[in-house]
Amino acid sequence: MNVKLMYAFEESRFVSLFRSLTARGLRLMVLCFVCCCFSMPAALAQVSFEEAPINYNQSKPENLITRLQTKLDAGKVTLSYDRKKRTGYLSSVLESLEIPVSSQVLVFSKTSLQVKHIDPQSPRALYFNDDLYIGFVQGGSVLEVSASDAKLGTVFYTLSQTESSKPAFVRKTFECTQCHASSMTQGVPGHIMRSVYPGPDGMPVFREGTYRSDHTSPFEERWGGWYVSGTHGKMRHMGNLIFRSGDSSNHLNRDRGANAVDLEKWFDTEEYLSPHSDIVSLMVLEHQTKMHNLITRAQFEGRITERDATVMNKMLERKATFQSDSTKRRFASSANRLVDYMLFVDELALEDSIRGVSRFQTEFPLSGPRDQQGRSLRDFDLEQRLFKYPCSFLIYSESFDALPRPILDFVYQRLWDILTGKEQSKQYAHLSAEDRRAILEILIETKSGLPEYWKL
Repeated sequence: MNVKLMYAFEESRFVSLFRSLTARGLRLMVLCFVCCCFSMPAALAQVSFEEAPINYNQSKPENLITRLQTKLDAGKVTLSYDRKKRTGYLSSVLESLEIPVSSQVLVFSKTSLQVKHIDPQSPRALYFNDDLYIGFVQGGSVLEVSASDAKLGTVFYTLSQTESSKPAFVRKTFECTQCHASSMTQGVPGHIMRSVYPGPDGMPVFREGTYRSDHTSPFEERWGGWYVSGTHGKMRHMGNLIFRSGDSSNHLNRDRGANAVDLEKWFDTEEYLSPHSDIVSLMVLEHQTKMHNLITRAQFEGRITERDATVMNKMLERKATFQSDSTKRRFASSANRLVDYMLFVDELALEDSIRGVSRFQTEFPLSGPRDQQGRSLRDFDLEQRLFKYPCSFLIYSESFDALPRPILDFVYQRLWDILTGKEQSKQYAHLSAEDRRAILEILIETKSGLPEYWKL
């Protein structure tokens, strides 16, 4: 038998076998394949966000930047350009997007897009509110912008710092997700709050290692490569320090950068909108960036789980709304991870008081809803922990509300069980009965969209 005849014979055998399968048999064969794929262990790694149903790069964003661009194109809003201070569109963008100057933090390590312009004498400035992040570099060609998008998570943009009659925010995809979509961002497009050992030129000394910063991080590992203004008592961090020849990560003198209220001795602060890189702003930024990443991950995982459940239900001729135990576990896993971070599980216990030096500490609490007793999730503690009522203020965000319904159902049920005291697991021991009651009361009075059973 020649080769062509052999292949034809084998193909006909396969076709005959395929045709002999009953419809149910075919479904079971496919089901086995699907189950093998879907039951593979899912580490907290990259999510397939370039594929359906996410289609990250192909999908049209809808966020505060796209809305501002629409207004710019229609002539309803204009951006002013500042030549005198050489900040270009920065001030006008912050004003248009309601981002406070007091949120300014400064990073001098070469760990971002415009590295050639960044060093200890010319740090990169970051500004943020609940939904947006703006990066400004002295002499940089663009403003670096990222927005929290209800369906796509973090979406990246640049705005040219060359004066134009038609300023335009340009979406960036692969250029940004090469770094901003990894295990360091929970496997989704997001933000990295990184602490490094910076050399004299701002280049990280990678052989000494790096750290990720969030509200669980040891204080002594935070803010390497960042300027930090504010007081923190006996606690020590890595901010305001240059790693020089002969230094060792094991014997770094953190006293040199501690409790700094004036950054002028390190660089010319006159070149910036604020002379501060506020410690309280840094701590909020640490919490917020990871919270945004986890919301994005829950969004993506929820939609992927819904897609998979639809395939399985159709294959097994079940009701479209049916949820298998496996599907429920996947929804619950995403929700529980989010809830734990929302409630500041494993938050570092402060050993001394934190005090900022800019207006951020007083301005930030003013922008959130308050209950009848005047309490807000944005109220600071800064003695033993970051917030007085440890539940993330991003629960009010559009991105949180846009989570897939099954994820939200699990999140709200989990929150209810914890805050009412039904759930008494060790990881929630940091929440006293008074804390739980206060958070519950605040949410019931201030959070829209709560389930019907959320009543006292």
